[in-house]
Amino acid sequence: MAALFGKIQIGIYVEIKRSDGRIHQAMVTSLNEDNECVTVEWIENGDTKGKEIDLESVFALNPDVAPEEEIPQSPETPPPPVSSAIKINKIPQNKVFCFQCQSFLCVSAARRKSNCVKEVEKLQEKREKRRLQQQELREKRAQELDATTPNYEIMCMIRDFRASLDYRPLTTADLIEDHRICVCVRTRPLNKKELTMKDLDVITIPSKDVVMVHEPKQKVDLTRYLENQTFRFDYAFDDTSTNEMVYRFTARPLVETIFERGMATCFAYGQTGSGKTHTMGGDFSGKNQDCSKGIYALAARDVFLMLKKPNYKKLDLQVYATFFEIYSGKVFDLLNRKAKLRVLEDGKQQVQVVGLQERDVKCTEDVLKLIEMGNSCRTSGQTSANAHSSRSHAVFQIILRRRGKMHGKFSLIDLAGNERGADTSSADRQTRLEGAEINKSLLALKECIRALGRNKPHTPFRASKLTQVLRDSFIGENSRTCMIATISPGMASCENTLNTLRYANRVKELSIDPIAVMEGRSAGHSVSQLDVLEAQWGVGSSPQRDDLKLLCEQNEEEVSPQLFNFHEVVSQLVEMEEQVLEDHRAVFQESIRWLEDEKVLLEMTEEVDYDVESYATQLEQILDQKIDVLTELRDKVKSFRSALQEEEQASKQINPKRPRAL
Repeated sequence: MAALFGKIQIGIYVEIKRSDGRIHQAMVTSLNEDNECVTVEWIENGDTKGKEIDLESVFALNPDVAPEEEIPQSPETPPPPVSSAIKINKIPQNKVFCFQCQSFLCVSAARRKSNCVKEVEKLQEKREKRRLQQQELREKRAQELDATTPNYEIMCMIRDFRASLDYRPLTTADLIEDHRICVCVRTRPLNKKELTMKDLDVITIPSKDVVMVHEPKQKVDLTRYLENQTFRFDYAFDDTSTNEMVYRFTARPLVETIFERGMATCFAYGQTGSGKTHTMGGDFSGKNQDCSKGIYALAARDVFLMLKKPNYKKLDLQVYATFFEIYSGKVFDLLNRKAKLRVLEDGKQQVQVVGLQERDVKCTEDVLKLIEMGNSCRTSGQTSANAHSSRSHAVFQIILRRRGKMHGKFSLIDLAGNERGADTSSADRQTRLEGAEINKSLLALKECIRALGRNKPHTPFRASKLTQVLRDSFIGENSRTCMIATISPGMASCENTLNTLRYANRVKELSIDPIAVMEGRSAGHSVSQLDVLEAQWGVGSSPQRDDLKLLCEQNEEEVSPQLFNFHEVVSQLVEMEEQVLEDHRAVFQESIRWLEDEKVLLEMTEEVDYDVESYATQLEQILDQKIDVLTELRDKVKSFRSALQEEEQASKQINPKRPRAL
C-alpha cells in the first residue's frame, strides 16, 4: 500500500484539477488500491462535493507525495535504511507497526524494497495500458465523427468532455440497495428517426448513479458552449442496459413486499417515445410486441417462482391480475372490452373501482395473454400505439389473495407522456382536458410519494383519478415505490429530458427531506394549510377540492392561481359530466317504463266503455312525472353547458403564462 500510494494518507490535502480546468485543494477520504485511485472531497458553495482521481493525476499535481524511485540492490550491497517513501525511521525488524490504520509486518528492508519496486512497475504497466486504450478510443471516436453534422461544433465539445471522464457504469455485480422509495433513470439509444436527422446524443452516464445532460447554450456574442448538468439518482441505466438489467434493480426487490402483506408500485415516467412502454410492456418490432421481455411479465415470473418457496407455499395464495387505463379522468377496463368504470369510496373510506374484473392466473403465460388482450383493446381504433399511450396511464396489477382477502398488491404503471401535461391551454377542448388531467395526476403522484417518504398523516390522493385508484399503495408501513424515469438522448429532446430529470430529482429530494421528518408535521398543520388556501382561493370545501388546493399550494412555483382555477373548473366539469350521463341513463330507463304504461292506457281506450276519468288521471300522472324528470335533466344539461363555457374562459386566462412542463 505504501509503495502504491506514497505519502498519500486519509485526511491529508492534495491539489486536484477539475473538469473545467480549475485547480484547488481537496481532502483525501479513502484509498482504493484495486482501482489505483483515491476519493477526495471539498466544500463548494456550502455543499460537500467529491470525486475519484487516479494516482497518476494526483502525483502529477502533487509530486511531493509520490513514491520515491528505488535503486535495486545487488546481493553484496548492504541494505540501506528503510525507504523514505513511507517515512518510517528505524523500525526494528520482525515488529508489527501501524501506519494509517493499515498493519504491516516488517520482514526485512530489502524484501520490502523489492515488493515496492514490483508494485511500482505493475502500476506503470497498468497506466501505460490505460493510456493506449484511451488513445485508441479517442482515435476511433474521431474517425466516427461526421463533419457534415449540423451541430459538429457541439459534437466535438461533447466528445472532448466525455474523453476526460472515468466510466464506471452499473453492472450486475453491484449491490442491490434497499429503498422504500427508489428513483432511477434510463436512457435509450438514438432511434432511426434521430439518426436520420443526425441528432446528437447529449446524455452521458459515467457511473452507476449519475446522469449528465450536455445542454447546448449560446453567449451574447453567439459563441456556443455546453452547460453540463449533473443529476444523481439511486441508479442510472445507460443505453446498453436491457429490461432484465433494469428490472433487477427496480421492480424485482419489490416482489417480496407483496408476499409480506405489503403494497408495491412501479412507475415508468417520461415523454412520449422515451421508452416507457418498452420498459414496462416489452420489446416492439413494428406493431408486434414481445410481452415476455417487459417488467409486467418479469414481475409475474418472479411472483410464481416465489409461490413455490416453502414459506409462501403454505399460505395457499391465489394470484389475480387486472389491467385498466385512466384517460382524461375516466377509468376503462382493458380486460372487459374497455368498459367504463366508476371509482367510489365505501363507508370505510376504501377506494373501490366498481366493476373492475380480476382474472385468475396460474402461470406467466396466463399473464402474457392478458397483457396482449389489454394492449389490443387499448390501441384499437388508433393509428399509432404510441400516440394513444402518451395520452393515458396504463395500470397492470398483480394481486395476491388468501381465502378471498387481499394479501398483497403490485401495481405497475406506464404513465402518460409528461409533455402532454403542458397542453392545458390548447385551442382544442379534448386536448386541454387530457393535458389538465395528466398535469394534475403527475403533481398528485409526486406529492403522494413525498407523503409516503415522510410518513405524513395526510396524502392528497383525491386530487387525481390516478392517485385515487392507487390510494392503498401510498399508505401503511409496508408500502414501497419505484419510479423509472425514461429519457430520450437526442439534442432535440433536451428540454423534455431536463424536465423529466428535474421532476424525478424533486421526487427523490422530497422523499428524504430530513427537516420535514424532524418537524413532525401533524394533521392539524394540514388543516391550517387548507384554511389559508380557503381564504386565498375563495372556493368551497370538499374532500376532492381540499386535496386539489393542498396540491396546488405545495407546487405554487408550477401552479399559478389561474392554473389552479382551471384545474378546479375541469374537476367540476368531469363531475358534472358523470352526473349528467348517469341521470340521462336513468331517464332513458324511466322512459321505457312510461312507454309501457302509455301502451296500457291506449289499449284501455280501445274498449267501448273504458273509464275516461281513470284514463285522464293516469295520463296526467305520467306527463307530470315526465315533466319533472325531464326538467331536472334539462337544468343539469344547461349547467353542464355553462361549465363548458367556463372551462374555455379559464383556459384563455392561462394562455399568456403557459404552465411549465413537468
